[in-house]
This record gives sequence, C-alpha cells and structure tokens, in this order.
Amino acid sequence: MSTVVWQGNDLLLQCYLQPRASRTEITGLHDGALRIRISAPPVDNAANKELIDFFAKQLKLPKRQITIESGATGRRKRLRLAGLGRLPSVLQKHLPDAPTKPPNGRTG
Repeated sequence: MSTVVWQGNDLLLQCYLQPRASRTEITGLHDGALRIRISAPPVDNAANKELIDFFAKQLKLPKRQITIESGATGRRKRLRLAGLGRLPSVLQKHLPDAPTKPPNGRTG
C-alpha cells in the first residue's frame, strides 16, 4: 500500500512511529510510511493516544475523525483521517508526490 490512499473523502495514511522521542513531530518518510516521532512511550496505549492528539491538533480535526485502522500494537500503523476531501498542507510538505484530492475530485 502506498503512503497515502483515498477512500471517498477519507485519507488512509501509512505511518511509522518512533516512540520515546524528545518531542512529537513528523520527520519525513521511512520505508514507504510517514515517519513520526512520538514523545510518549509505547505503554498502555499512550503512544497511540498521543498520535491521535497530534494529528487532531495539526490538522484541526476532531479526534473522532482519526482512527487507527491497523497496527495498534506495532510501530507501523494505518490511520484513517475521515472527511478530509483534500490533503492538508501539513502533510503535503512531507508527501509532495501524494494525490492532493480524492480520485474524480470528490470532495463532499
């Protein structure tokens, strides 16, 4: 699966997490996934919660629109960002070759 896939207006995003980092940030790509440093440890779901909080803040989305589709217990995760309709600029700078809109221009 590529780093970014559109399903309707939902964006599926492949992520690779590096827990216990000094701060939470997107650092680029790692083996076909968006590499994200997470300051929380991978204990008691803390890193997953911080990942969702981070994307909610960066993309100005409600947390309920961000779900972990797969990989909840590993470093590789697939996130669903629901109802976007367009690739946010925060992600465009790290994924310049990614499709910016859903196929056929469906935005709502």
